[in-house]
Amino acid sequence: MNKQNNVIKTLSKVTALFILALTSSCVSNKKIAYFQDIQAINQAKLENATTFTEPVIQPDDLLSINIFTLTPQTGAVINQAASTPTLGGNTNNSLSTQNTGFLVDKNGEIELSLIGKIKVSGLTTYQARELIRDKAAEVYKQPNVQLRFANFKVSVLGEVNSPSAYTLPNEKVSILDALSLAGDLTIYGKRENVLIVRDNDGKKEFARLNLNSSEIFNSPFYYLKQNDVIYVEPNKARVSANNAAQVQTIGIVTSIVSVLIVAITAFK
Repeated sequence: MNKQNNVIKTLSKVTALFILALTSSCVSNKKIAYFQDIQAINQAKLENATTFTEPVIQPDDLLSINIFTLTPQTGAVINQAASTPTLGGNTNNSLSTQNTGFLVDKNGEIELSLIGKIKVSGLTTYQARELIRDKAAEVYKQPNVQLRFANFKVSVLGEVNSPSAYTLPNEKVSILDALSLAGDLTIYGKRENVLIVRDNDGKKEFARLNLNSSEIFNSPFYYLKQNDVIYVEPNKARVSANNAAQVQTIGIVTSIVSVLIVAITAFK
């Protein structure tokens, strides 16, 4: 009988410790959400905020460049690009090696076959295209140049249906475009406080946007830049759902332990 009492006491203690561990892991919304120390930016003083500004080329950018000449063979030589590992959006977040384009080096230059090095950092894609066409015209007759970013990437994290890093085919991309690519917010996403993290010349910039307000269209962060990060934090309903699941688990464990105690008591 002492053994049975010891078993019952042990089971009771284990159950109490398990319940304590689960309840202590129930955290508030303040502990789940990221970046809560970042203050909202006062955007009312900004003028012409909705105007789209073309992004400029920076070191470590990848450029997709195609030069077409009257002789296709020469164009094929020019357009050869080095194989570079890149992070593919919405694949499995794994590195894949493929021909991605021309890498802008630390000096802001690219090197084209038969043309040489050209400084493109600080230029828009239009300006770089015109510059490359002028350089190519010194060697080839009536060259036609196509140029775009090969690594215009934004990351969408948090309460969206498909969080990932997305490489985009064009430069004029809004926050709504990026959220659409990520499958829109889940029902647990906090729509009034979406965070944008931007790297501007090595310095981090932050903004919080309210998707429920039309003022979002007046924000300078409405149009995205290369390597912007969008984070959608969970709302209180998500926290409640997580806590409800833990309460259900506690109930199941308690029921199992109760059955064991009853069974042990029955064999007295």
